[in-house]
Amino acid sequence: MNRPTEPISPDADQHTDPFGERAALPWRRSVQLLGQRFDFHAQTEALMALVDAAYAQLPAHALPGVAAPCRVELRLGDDVAPTWSGEPPEPRMLGGAGFLGAAVDAANLALISPAERRALVTLSNGMLRHAYHARYELLEFAVFTLAARAADLMPLHAGCVGRRGVGALLLGESGAGKSTLTLHGLLRGLDFLSEDAAFARAADGLVTGVANYLHLRADALRFLAAHPAVEQRVRASPSIRRRSGVEKFELDLRGGWAPLAPAPLRLAHVVFASPRAADGELLVPLDADALRMRLVATQSYAAGLAGWPAFEVTMAGLHGWELRRGTHPREAAAALAGLFE
Repeated sequence: MNRPTEPISPDADQHTDPFGERAALPWRRSVQLLGQRFDFHAQTEALMALVDAAYAQLPAHALPGVAAPCRVELRLGDDVAPTWSGEPPEPRMLGGAGFLGAAVDAANLALISPAERRALVTLSNGMLRHAYHARYELLEFAVFTLAARAADLMPLHAGCVGRRGVGALLLGESGAGKSTLTLHGLLRGLDFLSEDAAFARAADGLVTGVANYLHLRADALRFLAAHPAVEQRVRASPSIRRRSGVEKFELDLRGGWAPLAPAPLRLAHVVFASPRAADGELLVPLDADALRMRLVATQSYAAGLAGWPAFEVTMAGLHGWELRRGTHPREAAAALAGLFE
């Protein structure tokens, strides 16, 4: 619920606040997110709408032992003519003196202080017209970085689905059909945890994520003839354009129509989606060494973090699989669902 605060007087001496740091932040949300509480404070309704687009109506995941909340401030950047035309350029990564950040330009950036469990995101009105990039490349960067550092989570570039509290990571090259596989898995009753960012805890193998969107290519529609209501929902979804130039439908899974994981999942499986056609069984088991090598190869950022050796201990108890293509995604989804039976 929003709780208005007292605005700073417009007659206040601007020289005592040259960067607008005392500007009122009247829009507020508290969200249980990625196993912990996030308090969002926004200067404008449009900025809070970006938060709602990303994190409203999510299952309230909690992780044992995480107490202090994280605070994210969203402020309006100077609305000057940007030096870029068309879509905004990719943010530049920043770091030093205990801070991490990402900046598109002087008006659009995210700064994170993990030690203080706080982040600042500034966005111009021009950037808000590119809401997809603002949400994924600045707001999400701030939230994900805080979540990983505050709760000692391993950030993995992987999707995750599960059933009855047990989870499977989904990995694979771009274009391997992971999102289409995930959608058909949900149609078979699997719970959705995340599309491409999962956060695992080495101590107990629990994994959490943001269960908001799936991004589907238009060619995924041909596999939904048996599910006309879902096909119509995909067609009615907004289209976004990836940095690679690929356009996709952004399918919102919230609102009660799709099964979302109600709590963090306990990892049991790691599944690598392969473009290779199956010549027998779709699921091919991987031994421990092959699983470890594939994970290290696909998780270059996580593998360089201090917590990776502890996560490798957890990996030793997971089942690894290569999931090959069938003639229809529902076949691969059936094989995936079979892991939880």
